[in-house]
Amino acid sequence: MAHIQHIQHTYLFSPLALLLTGLFSPAVFADDNTLEIIEVHGQVHNKHLSLGSSEAMLSNLGVDFSAAGGVSNLPILNGLMGDRVKVLVDGAEVTAACANQMNPPLSYVSANQVMAYKVVAGVSPVSAGGDNIAGVISVNSISPQYSESSELAWHSGYVSAKYSSVDNGQKLGLGARLASDTVSLNYQGSFSDANSYKDGKGNVVLDTLYRAQNHSLTGAIRDDIQQFLIKLTHQKIPYQGFANQYMDMTDNTSYGAIAQYKRSFENSELEGQVNWHSVKHKMGFFSKEKTGMMPMKTDAKDISTQLKWRLTLDQNSSLLLGQEYYNYRIDDWWPAIEGSTMMGPNDYININNGKRERIALLAEYESQINNKLWLNTGIRIERVNTQVDEVQAYNDGMSMMNMGSMSAMTTANNALAANNFNNADRDKTDTLVDVNVLANYQVTLYDELQLGLARKSRAPNLYERYSWGVSNMASTMIGWYGDANGYIGNPNLKAETAHTISATYSKTAKNDAWRVSANVWYTDITDYIDADIVRSFNSYGLANTTRNILSFTNVDATLYGAKLDISKSLYQSTQFGEWQLKANITSTRGKRGDTNQPLYQIKPLHTALSLSQQIGVFENALSWEWVDTKSRLDVNRLENQTVSYSLVNISSKASFDALTLGIEMVNLFDTFYQLPLGGVSIAALKQGNSKGFTQLAGQGRSFNISASYAF
Repeated sequence: MAHIQHIQHTYLFSPLALLLTGLFSPAVFADDNTLEIIEVHGQVHNKHLSLGSSEAMLSNLGVDFSAAGGVSNLPILNGLMGDRVKVLVDGAEVTAACANQMNPPLSYVSANQVMAYKVVAGVSPVSAGGDNIAGVISVNSISPQYSESSELAWHSGYVSAKYSSVDNGQKLGLGARLASDTVSLNYQGSFSDANSYKDGKGNVVLDTLYRAQNHSLTGAIRDDIQQFLIKLTHQKIPYQGFANQYMDMTDNTSYGAIAQYKRSFENSELEGQVNWHSVKHKMGFFSKEKTGMMPMKTDAKDISTQLKWRLTLDQNSSLLLGQEYYNYRIDDWWPAIEGSTMMGPNDYININNGKRERIALLAEYESQINNKLWLNTGIRIERVNTQVDEVQAYNDGMSMMNMGSMSAMTTANNALAANNFNNADRDKTDTLVDVNVLANYQVTLYDELQLGLARKSRAPNLYERYSWGVSNMASTMIGWYGDANGYIGNPNLKAETAHTISATYSKTAKNDAWRVSANVWYTDITDYIDADIVRSFNSYGLANTTRNILSFTNVDATLYGAKLDISKSLYQSTQFGEWQLKANITSTRGKRGDTNQPLYQIKPLHTALSLSQQIGVFENALSWEWVDTKSRLDVNRLENQTVSYSLVNISSKASFDALTLGIEMVNLFDTFYQLPLGGVSIAALKQGNSKGFTQLAGQGRSFNISASYAF
């Protein structure tokens, strides 16, 4: 039987990673007796030239993004966003500690720090991560490298810089490594600063400016059979604008630590990890581009442990046993404003000593059954407990009721809502059961069939379950959708359960000159957490400024889609280099089961085409992207329609021994377009835009230059 090997891709992205069925895909070799399993993930090529958000590299693996701040947008997999997507940074879970998810996990790592990354959408092995129904995004910045000398000495370093004209963006990356044959010390840092960007009409898209820095220090020690490492992290974001939220980020300060131990035995491998992350987060207003007065504060901590033991059963199969523990704590309060009758005299306690605790057990079997069939199957069981202490409104409500206005009445209702919430059961427990079966069948040397079945579950997050405020002001502070609506939590929410089936057929040319892959998938979700309308409101008094207050609720939902990926080697010669063509088209649909209403933020049909050339030290690329009109809309959230658009980008890189230079023109023809997943521009409306809640516009033409020097 063939021996299972794991090979890491050395390209910026792998076409196989676009497949939605699993973690592995077999490569094809010259005879039926050799079958090699390739782990589907990428290793960053010219990594030091990548700065800022990791969005670009993940987009190449089929990830969509809902617009948020400039540091990191919110990932979407198969039409599902938010906490439905599990994001792991160096194997650790970091919870978005904000009612608007302004500090998602990907915001804590810069692209230049990422050494490898992986996307497993839909049907994922249970070992990839639990408490999700959309899939897992995993980025890794831990990569200890050692020298051949017993003396600890300089190993390598780099400095990188990038400038973008559309937002006057300036980014800097730094790295330095000391190493011996047993010890590795590594520092990685990044700095980003950008103004609000301009759209294709040359207008400033208000409140999209930001400034951020990320730092990490990793130390590792090893011998022949084991390795121990510690990684320390720090992030500081003094400000970040959120055009599609009522608030902005005025500070995000975090510290984190990871301790990891790996040991090899004769027939098994042991891996253990402990993670700690603490963040202090503030929201308010900092710019004339969106003004206001209302402070909000959040303190949160993530502590988790993972223990995994892989046993080799025979030459072609293994059994993985695992135990995981996660403990998330958060306090979310809105300080009273002195002299304000609406926002005082008490602090508004939104989440008081919130706790979300998970305990998980998993078992996963993997086997190369024969030289054609590979199988992965597993089961994961989790217990998720959520709790919060008693809360309080800004005031007791009695004095506000005497004022008689509608806003006073709804503010007074917050006092009643707080009392009802405090008298209700706030201790909830969910049991999650995940099961998966993944199979790869090598039909011929050049044809491969991949099948996947999965049951995946996710428990409600603390904001979905415990956001208790009912007034217009309080409820519009809740929600990560960028839709300007308000949201009220529901303590009785059930866990989401998704059943997914996925199939992929791939064919490769005998001379490897081309590859075609077609994927279809279908997901049925029980107790999908959506939102129903409670009432409408209009704070601006215009015909097109009505919004809804919604309450989180469980419904049934279905999502399905198809994807076609093509890659072809066009031409190769010494004089003109190597030319390659890549193309893909993706269609995704989602709807509620009770009303057949489209789900929110489902990306319309989109295609991409790229032509690349590799000649000597140069890498040149021309790409085209087309996105269809977004006409299937969530009427409950008053989602806007967007028209179709196409974008053209051109880029060139030159790599020398130590120096890499890059130049690119993004949105070459300065096309004006609105982001189908961008939400609405609250910032533009607050500046007096009589057009109402218009869709957030994308970036206009940008001239970008970058340089990286390794030493």
